[in-house]
Amino acid sequence: MSIATLPERAVLEVTGEDRLTFLQGLVSNDVLDIPAGEARWAALLTPQGKWLADFFLVPQGERLLMDVEAGLAETAMARLLRFKLRSKVAMARLEGFSVQAGWGEAMPPGATPDPRLAEAGWRLVTSAPLPATASAEDYDAHRLGLGLPDGSRDLQAEQSVLLEAGFDELQGVSWTKGCYMGQELTARTKYRGLIKRRLVPVEIDGDMPPRGTPVTREGTEVGEMRSGWGKRGIALLRLAALDGGELRCGEAVLRARPPAWMKLPESAAG
Repeated sequence: MSIATLPERAVLEVTGEDRLTFLQGLVSNDVLDIPAGEARWAALLTPQGKWLADFFLVPQGERLLMDVEAGLAETAMARLLRFKLRSKVAMARLEGFSVQAGWGEAMPPGATPDPRLAEAGWRLVTSAPLPATASAEDYDAHRLGLGLPDGSRDLQAEQSVLLEAGFDELQGVSWTKGCYMGQELTARTKYRGLIKRRLVPVEIDGDMPPRGTPVTREGTEVGEMRSGWGKRGIALLRLAALDGGELRCGEAVLRARPPAWMKLPESAAG
């Protein structure tokens, strides 16, 4: 079993009798029906439907634990609490808690399956972490191989659209729960087929390009590099760039490797 502690994660606590209904009207996924022992992946959007932060919500008794990118924790909490009004809800950052990810074998007690993909493994939010058997870089290679986005490393605040990042296929959006902040644009992009770009796993032949390096095909810009480790990365690419042709990024050559879970138009998937 591979177990990695993820130092770039933080844990927020959401308490109060209105905690579920409060979040239900603000985040992209349904938080009212999370089964015990499971987690739910969701995002906080701008009113215009652009990504601000994403997180895993884990029910724990009379509270919800929010596993969130450490650099976005305070911003996400402040944004959410703007809408508190008279809701009986409180939020706080928990010190002394760790987030761990595991893959390869059985899930330990207290962990929850990663709600995005079974192959991703499990996650554990705990004040008593398990001994690590892998590094955060090992986990990065694991999630890059699966094509899983990693917050602000792959998305841009107030610019990225959820469906570009696979939130539909990766169970990060509820299409049945009703209104939430940014819901209108998210629904419109799905039902009108407005997505023209996707975050796509790539193999890298050459040195890792810095984040933001343009990706070109035959001299035309078709995207940009996002996160990467070793010879694996994720790039934001136009769908039209996935139908063949060499992709260049700085001095490196990229090969797009859309995963099986990713739903692409036939013209792009072929």
